[in-house]
Amino acid sequence: MKAIIDINVIMDWLFKRDEHEISVKVIDLCANKKINGFVCSHEITILSYFLEKEIKDKEQAIKILSKIMKMFFVLDLNISILNKALKSKIKDYEDAVIEQSALVNECDLIITRNTKDFENGKVKSIIPKEFLRLFANK
Repeated sequence: MKAIIDINVIMDWLFKRDEHEISVKVIDLCANKKINGFVCSHEITILSYFLEKEIKDKEQAIKILSKIMKMFFVLDLNISILNKALKSKIKDYEDAVIEQSALVNECDLIITRNTKDFENGKVKSIIPKEFLRLFANK
């Protein structure tokens, strides 16, 4: 199974936000290669911003980002993906980029806490709790 992990799931895990225990389980499946977990390269730069802002320690932020880049397959962006995202039915451009990356890389799912963001997309989106139920039944 190939799934893009939306940044909100990663941020739940990193910053122990609501329901972070569920996000931890999803991320563990990726880290242990039970599923192929992907993130888009732009999510790494966004995480960098929030990590440095939150923990105020660049060295620690670099360690965390390095760990994340080992846990997930990082998808490159290109002009084709960016242009297709401009024409996507998904309203938010950043989410449209994730959707187009999922399509190009033949991902099965987008795991996100905000499925509404992807409801007009061509790739199924699912919340972490539902994904864990789905995974347990395979």
